[in-house]
Amino acid sequence: MIVAIGVGAVNVPAGEVWDIVVHHVTGAGAASPDPALDQIVWNFRAPRVVLAALAGAGLSVSGAVLQSAVSNPLADPTVLGFSYGATLGAVLAITLGGSVAAAGIGVSTAAFVGAMAAGALVFALGQRRGRMAPTRLVLAGVAVGYVFLSATSFVQLHASPNELRTVLFWTLGSVAGAQWDQLPTVAVVVIATTVLLTLFGRRLNVLLAGDESATALGLDVNRLRLVLLVLSALLTGTVIAVAGGIGFVGLMIPHLVRLSTGADHRRLLPLTALLGAVYLVLVDLLSRTLDRPNELPLGILTALLGAPFFLWLLRRNKAMD
Repeated sequence: MIVAIGVGAVNVPAGEVWDIVVHHVTGAGAASPDPALDQIVWNFRAPRVVLAALAGAGLSVSGAVLQSAVSNPLADPTVLGFSYGATLGAVLAITLGGSVAAAGIGVSTAAFVGAMAAGALVFALGQRRGRMAPTRLVLAGVAVGYVFLSATSFVQLHASPNELRTVLFWTLGSVAGAQWDQLPTVAVVVIATTVLLTLFGRRLNVLLAGDESATALGLDVNRLRLVLLVLSALLTGTVIAVAGGIGFVGLMIPHLVRLSTGADHRRLLPLTALLGAVYLVLVDLLSRTLDRPNELPLGILTALLGAPFFLWLLRRNKAMD
């Protein structure tokens, strides 16, 4: 993160970045002699790097939990429709503009509401006789996702060129507009939810044995699955509301961790959060350095990196057949 903060149109040595960050966080040490560098490091780059880390951790943990909850290695926030719901909410907020702002609803709030609405629909449609069926949940997520995607496309057809550019950049994901006042809520949700889900590690391990075995061991599978899905929707909605639609992170990172450490969720979830944070910080660094002075949306790079990995994983893992 220190290196990522230092690299950009104006490069700042890592030692100076560290001094500036420590001074602002703890008050120790002297302020930077160059106010411009202090502004670049603390007000522009540090918030976006921290947001990238939080978003990467949140999406990765959400993907890992969803894959276990619905017993499907392909599950992630996009497959279950959460991302499409958030996108529709944000696009409506952008295109309706003043009328939405007058109601006190910003883009982030609208995206969060959209993600939760999609999650509620998936939960309702994924149930059978009062119990959640993993296959029905995935199919419901795909169906709900396409409905929200169609609605988003319809709204985009009526958007002005300026609105359309904003919508496109937001839907592909970006942390360029990160502000310090956005971060406390995201940090609390991501950290608290990750810790809580890690405490469910033993139950998630039991769930991997199958519903019948888990029930025989005294686990209330239906209630656990509902809790996991609600927490995942909360985590995804909070992240997407401030960073936009970023695909493949929740799909790829959990598999990378499983390949190296196994499927024990007590280790899997913390390591997934850590690797996801590092990964998205590096992707954000690439997004603003590959095509200077232009900046690439994060979703383009995560798709370019994630899709080949996933195809390799499909060929390698015969258990997915």
